[in-house]
Amino acid sequence: MQKCLHAIVHGDVQGVSLRDFTRSRAKELSLLGTVQNLPDGTVEICAEGNEADVRALITSVRTEHSFARITRIEEVWSEATGAFTGFNILKS
Repeated sequence: MQKCLHAIVHGDVQGVSLRDFTRSRAKELSLLGTVQNLPDGTVEICAEGNEADVRALITSVRTEHSFARITRIEEVWSEATGAFTGFNILKS
């Protein structure tokens, strides 16, 4: 089943290459979406694809990034919209 995850990653997550890591892992998993820094110091991830692959992405973000100090991740799940054509880093 195709799902969409909108996640806000809190903690020391900017300036540690979390966006690059997320994009790279998302491409490995053939996911579509975006990742961007937000003005409040969080990172926003929007990812669409097979539900198991989207879950694998957020697990990787939570556990595999060496430098991010994640305190929590807010997750909102919905049906995929098909709005994305690749997985891109958006400039804030």
